Amino acid sequence: MNDRVPIPPEAATRRRPAPVPQAPTPWVAQVDTRYLESLLGYNARRAALRVIGEFLPRMAPYGLRPVDFSLLSVITHNPGITSKQLCDVLNLLPPNLVGKIGALEKRGLLTRQPHPVDGRALGLHLTPEGQALMQQAEITATQLENDAASALTAAERKTLIRLLRKVYHP
Repeated sequence: MNDRVPIPPEAATRRRPAPVPQAPTPWVAQVDTRYLESLLGYNARRAALRVIGEFLPRMAPYGLRPVDFSLLSVITHNPGITSKQLCDVLNLLPPNLVGKIGALEKRGLLTRQPHPVDGRALGLHLTPEGQALMQQAEITATQLENDAASALTAAERKTLIRLLRKVYHP
């Protein structure tokens, strides 16, 4: 038995209707970004891009990228910190940290020394060259932060930092 339904002859000769031409897209005089601007991630990313855009050229004389600066800053304020602790506090994967520590050590900015409590771990310490570099780099970073936040009052800046920390460290 044939399960096919026969097509009426008049349907077989019908053509599909021609597509209706679409009106051209109107010219956008003012871009509407209200939705994006209501998103935390969008605003945080825009602010970060602006700060990082200034950070890179200002840290270039020191030969520091954002991760290098963060590592050295944490070590500056926590002499003897272990690699595991650095990974935890900066949310880094251990394989990514190994190369960074090696490169900073090769530059003569830090040393690895036996940890006083954990015999399997090494504590990280800045060399005198690393300390001098970070003293200047942190002054530069502070100036950058002041410039980037110049539209904010001191209280607004403190509130912004407090609120952002609540997002990534609830």
